[in-house]
Amino acid sequence: MNAASTGTVSGLPIVEAQDLAQIYRIRRGFFKQPALLHAVRGVSFSLHAGRTLAVVGESGCGKSTLARMLALAEPPSSGKLRIDGQALADARGDAVQAMRRKVQMVFQNPYGSLNPRQRIDQILEGPLEINTALNATERRSAAQAMLEQVGLRPEHGARYPHMFSGGQRQRIAIARALMLKPALLVADEPVSALDVSIQAQILNLLADLQAEFGLAYLFISHDLEVVRFLAHDVLVMYLGQVMEYGDKTTVYQRPMHPYTRALMAASPGSGAAGRARQQALLQGELPSPLDPPSGCVFSTRCPHAVGRCHQERPALEMVHGRQVACHEARKLDTDS
Repeated sequence: MNAASTGTVSGLPIVEAQDLAQIYRIRRGFFKQPALLHAVRGVSFSLHAGRTLAVVGESGCGKSTLARMLALAEPPSSGKLRIDGQALADARGDAVQAMRRKVQMVFQNPYGSLNPRQRIDQILEGPLEINTALNATERRSAAQAMLEQVGLRPEHGARYPHMFSGGQRQRIAIARALMLKPALLVADEPVSALDVSIQAQILNLLADLQAEFGLAYLFISHDLEVVRFLAHDVLVMYLGQVMEYGDKTTVYQRPMHPYTRALMAASPGSGAAGRARQQALLQGELPSPLDPPSGCVFSTRCPHAVGRCHQERPALEMVHGRQVACHEARKLDTDS
């Protein structure tokens, strides 16, 4: 696989998120007040063209909720979101539709995301028919060109999704996402359902497409080795909150938050071994997002938690080139 080391930051960000939050009201019965689930709380970042931001964390940490907000599938409960310079809060009608065309999504299950009753050429041409003034011949030509772009042949357009392997179906899903020439691709675990050898091919394809089209990627994954290959920046989430955020090389070479260290210790390719690995591994269960711990949300599972951690929520602060939300980060970095 190629290394994701050539991305550069230039111009205005494709995505600017400031204090994004998503709160769901959960019904608990006729005679009880609804509970509030803070799926995402106070998430801020920026993402430039040609860069990949990977969002990592355990199941239930808010990764997919964040992805849906970025894909404009659901509006944030609060916070500010700008896509390619356009503020979501200021957009109405056609402006919202224009923003949606700039953001496309690739899902984990390629078969479930493709209409089994449509031929591949119909799947690819559909977005063009709805959103552009291209005629049928032009749409067909664009679909065939995109199939070749993702490593398939033009004649594959006459087939149906069930006639392809999992890797080929994910190539088709990527092709469909690119038909409207988006600025941002939101990829939610796009290779986790594929065999390892096929994963490498799809990751290389994503890297090549990013280099050619200058795409920005928001990449959701639980696989830190996949993230190590594709990402430029890493955002670590736990119970809807950001624990650590910074450049991939900085975070991987010197993880500072205990949660980040635990995730990396649990990764097969982390290199952590022996006693250090055992000390870093997570203990206990993920708390309920309906009743998160007071203070630092990670305090109930953190081996380094002190009294302050159980009482006061740590703010993100810049420590050694990345943002960390941990009262003990500087001390832990000195001790390690």
